[in-house]
Amino acid sequence: MSVASPARAQDTSLPDVVAPQRHALRWVTAALVLALAFVVGRSLYANQNIDHSAVKEFLFSGAILSGLRTTLILGVAAQALGLLLGVLIALCRLSHNPVLAAIGWIYVWLFRGTPLLVQILLWGNLSLFYNRIELGIPFTGFTFVSWDTNTVVTAFLASLLALGLHEAAYSAEVIRSGIQSIDAGQTEAARALGMSRSLTMRKIVLPQAMRVIIPPTGNNFINLLKATSLVAVIAGGDLLTQAQNVSAANLKTIELLVVATIWYLLVTSVASVGQAWVERRFGRGRRRTNQSAASLGAVLSRLIRRPA
Repeated sequence: MSVASPARAQDTSLPDVVAPQRHALRWVTAALVLALAFVVGRSLYANQNIDHSAVKEFLFSGAILSGLRTTLILGVAAQALGLLLGVLIALCRLSHNPVLAAIGWIYVWLFRGTPLLVQILLWGNLSLFYNRIELGIPFTGFTFVSWDTNTVVTAFLASLLALGLHEAAYSAEVIRSGIQSIDAGQTEAARALGMSRSLTMRKIVLPQAMRVIIPPTGNNFINLLKATSLVAVIAGGDLLTQAQNVSAANLKTIELLVVATIWYLLVTSVASVGQAWVERRFGRGRRRTNQSAASLGAVLSRLIRRPA
């Protein structure tokens, strides 16, 4: 009498090579977007209401380049001021001192809760609040020095203060979230080794928090470069201000707006490339860790699947 052979065990192992999935809808969507972009671009280029020769003429004019330089200086200086104050405000918010924590919270609430345009107008019209800026002994009427407000707080300085103080509120929240993303055990270990609180922050916490801080900070800087156009309401001398001044003289409004748009796109594109480079540089350690983990996982997978 024959005995039935046991059923062959079903092979449940995954194939070594997985065939890529086909995404026909993705290609169709991409083709439609490219076609729409081509139609819009051709419509703008062939528009008879735009004088393309005027765009080429004023693209590198002295007034436009002067405004571009002011825009770059405003953006970089305001970002530096925002980061410097942002670190201090973030530390205040994380402080165990309730007074410092309250000061940090009120600053963020005030400058993040009011529109940037309103802040620019307030700084630009500071002389309506204070006719003169004086240094002296409070409540005595004795004054050491005194200046006219409009002489000290120029349109450029008012623009810088408005942009920098507004940016500091957002930078503070970004830095605070980056610091809080680091495991508290590392801080406790550093303190156990005798490191001071400030040294722990500089050597242990902030270097690791930079991976979390850099991406949103780069986005804020790009937004800040575009937000410099708002200082045109107080004649801040930026790119848009110069474009408006030139267009007021030759009535080439659309052409000068196109010139300003081209320069804003170029500046923000360069800033985006720089942001990607900085993110990649600070992300090297994380990538090495992920690659090591992936290599170890592959080795363990092969050992598990190897037949006895």
